[in-house]
Amino acid sequence: MTGITTRNYSPDHAEELIRGRRAVRSFRPDLVPDSTMRAVFSLASAAPSNSNTQPWSVEVVSGAARDRLSEALLAAHAQQRLSVDFPYRDDLYDEVHQRRRKDFGEAMYGALGIGREDREARDAYNAESLRFYGAPHVALVFAPSNADARMAADIGMYGQTLLLAMTAYGIASCPQGLLGFYGDAIRESLEIRGGKLLFGVSFGYALESAPVNHIAVGRAELGETTRFRA
Repeated sequence: MTGITTRNYSPDHAEELIRGRRAVRSFRPDLVPDSTMRAVFSLASAAPSNSNTQPWSVEVVSGAARDRLSEALLAAHAQQRLSVDFPYRDDLYDEVHQRRRKDFGEAMYGALGIGREDREARDAYNAESLRFYGAPHVALVFAPSNADARMAADIGMYGQTLLLAMTAYGIASCPQGLLGFYGDAIRESLEIRGGKLLFGVSFGYALESAPVNHIAVGRAELGETTRFRA
């Protein structure tokens, strides 16, 4: 590879960066400096894509625009006004995936002190995601208006690159698929036309004292997800 030598490789750094990244659900109000944000999103733009098409479009929202967006999302939530650009169905996940979701939910709500049957408290906390968990910034990641599920793979690769770039710069983040259920409300608030919203990423600096930021998240054993063939 041109321009890369063995001295550039650092498995220990990669382990720390990738395994150290976590979804943060409680943020301090401190703003990320503009120069840091621009460096992070510039780095994320190096993400791979099919034939270098780079089909993502990103809206980074802060300040008063962020507050207006949160209000619009909460209003849409109260009115049950959902608009999903990429199809979703309740039976999307099979039994194994459902079990992993259940295990994660128990860990998260347990850290919050919310019981399994306390639906009111759960719904109230879920609304916090529409306040971006207190994060001062949110990035909305769009695909082109003509995109289908195939192109979502490129957007996903961009998303992971963005999350790792944020981690490398000491920025906490939370990818939020739920924001993708409010595409119309987001487009209206930001006064943009076109584009299919896939997900959002709330980001800023973590409130380290929040228990929800320290939940243990398990991973499947390598043999459960990966087969090596020769």
